[in-house]
Amino acid sequence: MSDWDNVTIIGSKARVGGGGPRANVAKSQSQINAARRTGSVLSVDKKYGSTNRTNDTEGQRLTKIDRSDDIVAVKKVEASVGKAIAKARQEKKFSQKDLATKVNEKPNVINDYEAGRAQPNQQLLGKLERALGVKLRGKNIGEPLFGPKK
Repeated sequence: MSDWDNVTIIGSKARVGGGGPRANVAKSQSQINAARRTGSVLSVDKKYGSTNRTNDTEGQRLTKIDRSDDIVAVKKVEASVGKAIAKARQEKKFSQKDLATKVNEKPNVINDYEAGRAQPNQQLLGKLERALGVKLRGKNIGEPLFGPKK
């Protein structure tokens, strides 16, 4: 008789009420190791938590983007904003590095804003407005922040 003819019966104990054997859930590593030593049926599954929590809207936003068919270009800073930053910086005789230090950013971030390559960040634009004294958001970009001096 070869191994092909052998029949292995899993869970041969009969239970009251019918059905198959009751599954024991091994919760600790020692229980899993004990089941492996005895040759019991063993399945190790990794459970993952939900990634779409209600307080995390980023996953929902990405799902929405994935579902849309349109390819949307990332919004960039307007050229007028970059020119206004460069002009105000040069009037105050700041280098890009000086301005970056003043607003607590890296010099390449300032370079990206001036070149129009950066994604607009309202918090950073506010810092730049205060540091340079020039409007960079809304209407009248490039005008003094608190109106003309009297």
